[in-house]
Amino acid sequence: MFAVTMPQPSFAPFQLDVPAGRLFRGAQPVELRPKALAVLKYLVRRTGQLVTKDEIMRAVWPDVHVEDSVLKVTIGEIRKALGDTTRKPRFIETAHRLGYRFIGSIGQARTPVAPTTTGIPETRYARSGDCSIAYQVLGDGPIDLVFVMGWVSHLEYFWTEPKFASFLRRIASFSRLILFDKRGTGLSDRVPLADLPSLEQRMDDVRAVMDAAQSKRAVLCGISEGAAMSALFAATYPEKTEALIMFGPYAKRIRGNGYPWGPTESEREQFLKQIEAEWGGPIGLEERAPSLAGDPDFREWWATYLRMSASPAAAVALTRMNSQADIRNILPNISVPTLVLHRKGDRCLLAEEGRYVANCIPGAKFVELEGTDHLPFVGDQDPVLDRMHHFLVGLGGSRPRSEGTLATIVSADFEASRGEASHLGRRLQKQVSCEVLRFQGRRFQAGRNRMLAGFDGSGRAVRCAFAIAGHASRLGVQARFGLHIGEYSADRSTLCGSAVSLARQIEKRADPGELLVSATIRDVIASSEFQFADRGVMPSPDVESGVMQLLSVQKTSDRFEPNDLNRRAPRMV
Repeated sequence: MFAVTMPQPSFAPFQLDVPAGRLFRGAQPVELRPKALAVLKYLVRRTGQLVTKDEIMRAVWPDVHVEDSVLKVTIGEIRKALGDTTRKPRFIETAHRLGYRFIGSIGQARTPVAPTTTGIPETRYARSGDCSIAYQVLGDGPIDLVFVMGWVSHLEYFWTEPKFASFLRRIASFSRLILFDKRGTGLSDRVPLADLPSLEQRMDDVRAVMDAAQSKRAVLCGISEGAAMSALFAATYPEKTEALIMFGPYAKRIRGNGYPWGPTESEREQFLKQIEAEWGGPIGLEERAPSLAGDPDFREWWATYLRMSASPAAAVALTRMNSQADIRNILPNISVPTLVLHRKGDRCLLAEEGRYVANCIPGAKFVELEGTDHLPFVGDQDPVLDRMHHFLVGLGGSRPRSEGTLATIVSADFEASRGEASHLGRRLQKQVSCEVLRFQGRRFQAGRNRMLAGFDGSGRAVRCAFAIAGHASRLGVQARFGLHIGEYSADRSTLCGSAVSLARQIEKRADPGELLVSATIRDVIASSEFQFADRGVMPSPDVESGVMQLLSVQKTSDRFEPNDLNRRAPRMV
């Protein structure tokens, strides 16, 4: 074992130690307040680019409103520390009334990190909408594997813990390993708390990283909360998913009817309060790594890892959002080969939860391992890695493709007065087509005064329905909407499947102007952007109980309206 070095940005005579969060002039530390250092890192990461004031403030102060004067003072503090001037800047150039540009010449200094056996992968960035997603690629194995860490993460700090580094390198020995930080965490762009990623946005980020890494198909390997997103990805994009591996997963984070595991809502609230009060310490370590809970070095690493991965407010918001997710109705739609691993004595998520997940996925294999640690790289790694390797080797050649794919179906009915029906119908139908395209969906033939469309994201489907409802209302047209997520099949012009018929039945129960959805839509979105009100139940063969809960939706914000940067070609075409 020997100490290796990690490339760090340097601009003579200064050097940024990103993992440690420090600025040095030679060997001497330069004092900067945390916010000033965050602004400097943000500018350095975008060397040569004009960065607007709004962008900086959203990235560095995502939770509060900040006046321009605060940023101006912060830039002044940085300039003072660097010995820079506004008249003849060497490092930070001001674009009047617009923003700032880092103009220093960036080199790569090297800073010692924890002992490892090989170098650390280069961190690169993929563009997902208007966010930059940090990712790394390691290994040249015969199959791509996207590793989805749970809760929060920090790519470069993974490698400072020898156990974690060893775990990742072993995976890279039999695969081409792709790692990433989801938006709002680690080295990816920070975002306002209200914009922290839903499961749908996390899937978009995975697609962006796969595209950047030139990966057409990959195994998704999800850890804990990352397993829920990976499962939804596998059901939604089977053409991009070679197989699915889940370690320590859950189907629903809060205990409820039909799911007797997990914390109660009050217990979860207590954990959120603990995060608010104690973030910066080794929170949750006793449940996630009990075998190392008494190791002072690992406790320090875990505490630092959490601090570097997310702010306290972001950690609370992510935890709250994860608590709302419920993928129970999604699991039966997974058609790719699936392996579920769970340690018998896991104190964070019970082994019964992993067994439940595996039982709900057709053909999934469940393996219960010895141990009590929830983190896969803590405790005995070999059984975990051996099972993963054996599973991947056993995939063999091509597998049959599923005829069905998971999608959110929007069914709508429009009704105008007789005298205006023809004229208004033509105008509205043009607007409907534009909105479906704008929200990355695909429209299908459904009749003159009807709409039928499919989307690969529930959030996009609901937003599109609200946009169309607005057009209909302005034209004096009464519109009813029914939305359901489930399996569908389609050709060039028609859409069919149980999700389609159920969406139509839901629509028939909607009042004029109402968006009525199945509870599965709410469970997958898990976002504060919408409010849901109970509207009773209806019979459904897709639900184990035989009845489906219906919910009326109200939109609370327009902050997620799409823009040109977010636009992709609809996958359903």
